[in-house]
Amino acid sequence: MKKTLFDKVWDAHVVDTVPNGPQILYIDKHLIHEVTSPQAFAELEERNIPLFRPDQIVATADHNVPTENQHLPIEDPLSKNQVEQLTKNCEKHGVTLYGLGHKYQGIVHVMSPELGITQPGMTMVCGDSHTSTHGAFGTIAFGIGTSQVAQVFASQCLLLQKPKKLRVNVNGKLAKGVLPKDVILYIISKLGTNSGTGYFCEYAGNVFEEMSMEGRMTVCNMSIEMGARGGMIAPDETTFEYVKGKEFAPQVEEFEKKVAYWKTLKTDEGAEFDKEFHFDAEDIAPMVTYGTNPGMGIKITENIPTNSDASFAKSLKYMGFEQGESLLEKAINYVFIGSCTNSRIEDFRIVADYIKGKQKATNVNAMIVPGSQQVAKQIKEEGLIEVFEAAGFKIRQPGCSACLGMNEDKVPAGEYCVSTSNRNFEGRQGPGARTILASPLVAAATAVNGKITDVSTQLN
Repeated sequence: MKKTLFDKVWDAHVVDTVPNGPQILYIDKHLIHEVTSPQAFAELEERNIPLFRPDQIVATADHNVPTENQHLPIEDPLSKNQVEQLTKNCEKHGVTLYGLGHKYQGIVHVMSPELGITQPGMTMVCGDSHTSTHGAFGTIAFGIGTSQVAQVFASQCLLLQKPKKLRVNVNGKLAKGVLPKDVILYIISKLGTNSGTGYFCEYAGNVFEEMSMEGRMTVCNMSIEMGARGGMIAPDETTFEYVKGKEFAPQVEEFEKKVAYWKTLKTDEGAEFDKEFHFDAEDIAPMVTYGTNPGMGIKITENIPTNSDASFAKSLKYMGFEQGESLLEKAINYVFIGSCTNSRIEDFRIVADYIKGKQKATNVNAMIVPGSQQVAKQIKEEGLIEVFEAAGFKIRQPGCSACLGMNEDKVPAGEYCVSTSNRNFEGRQGPGARTILASPLVAAATAVNGKITDVSTQLN
């Protein structure tokens, strides 16, 4: 029987099948953070159930952490309590924790891949929807709710219905200035935010094959924004080279054995998908969103479409936009470059390369927030920090930061923020904040020009 990449990884982890029902799926790696784990730990303690495989759990603090003065006590009492509770729970149950002050601390979906914790062929879960990021390695990775976090704590398994299979193919040559973020924003704008509901999505075609691992992670990260349970890209030499030598990756002979297996993790010729889409790379351009869901996106040179739907009108009203309006030259006062979507070293190299020798516009508050302590270290070692500081950008410490209004880095009500994050819902970056999703390159150009700029016209 011909199998897809998804079938191969899923079927290898099925412990048992309920007749005419769901399957019990073994979970290789469980990632946790301070927001969705306290209730799960409490449930196990109430029921006197021990953690089944604490050695398969990795914890970090990311959502609530401040991105300034991390050496000082956290001021916000709720954030402080959640971070302290995570520390207590991990110490009590023998869970590895990379908390504040640790050299490996960072956004959970950034630090795990860069440490070699994420490896091809795994099943991975986390109480966070953007766990789909790890699918870039050919893993089945998805977000789970707090009750499911408790299930994995207790059994290292989940009871699940196997999702359907979707494949999105993109082939051709991308234009200059088009980044992986633009590719996934374009796909979501064409397919909609519900197109992937009930499916696991595989991304295929030369465009994804030619992407770096950072680019692939950006694409898979936003699979959830089209409703998919997760996204996957078949592992290849790019994947193996990225994993090789990482702190917690298999070493020497063990690594070669793993690679031999990982090479089998690709969709068989003739394997069937429940749904399939094809796109031409030449049709993709730098993208921006104009509404309050990631599917409301347009090419940066296009105008906002017209639509008589009441929810569409409500979205535009919140954003302060009009149907038929162009967003080019729109004045922007806030720019955020960070989040689990775009806070890896490659993202900051792209930004630094663009802004080198330039100054940010005086009206713009521009934040650079590395996704981990390791990325922060690379920024410093590569001299990027001098470029950012000379251009007037604020460099923060690692954390989720202004991606979501759960910490101190919020966008003021009514202000526009061009953001490299993944969601633009009402109030996502703070009550009343207006989020425009874009690539790191578009964000950098916006910061320098003080307005939304077609960056493709500025590239040689």
